[in-house]
Amino acid sequence: MPSSPAASVLFVCVHNAGRSQMAAGFLSHLAGDRVEVRSAGSLPAQQVNPAAVEAMKEVGVDISARQPKVLTTEAVKASDYVITMGCGDACPIFPGKKYLDWALEDPAGKGVESVRPIRDEIKNRIEALIAEIDATQEA
Repeated sequence: MPSSPAASVLFVCVHNAGRSQMAAGFLSHLAGDRVEVRSAGSLPAQQVNPAAVEAMKEVGVDISARQPKVLTTEAVKASDYVITMGCGDACPIFPGKKYLDWALEDPAGKGVESVRPIRDEIKNRIEALIAEIDATQEA
């Protein structure tokens, strides 16, 4: 077992209240300590979207204690993967990082019924990301 994480992943969206929090929750839940997980926003909200919290609770992932954080260049520099979700030009670019842009509907202002399909799409993408990280470690 490696003593350090296989990779470090930073999820970024504007408010760090919905998509990036759900993604970070799933990655922490599914990969455990194999992957270091961060999330941040270019304009963080005051709290995590309650509909996102409820949608994640339905699948056994608790993100209720998480707080939106501001995006810093240090967080980007410390990450192997930077996954953006609609933050546009606010995301700094550094060489040597793997950048992915996930076009996902913004759950802001939506009820839990509308957040569920976004949550499920995020889970699918997280499972594929874990498979990619694992394949890179085996190579």
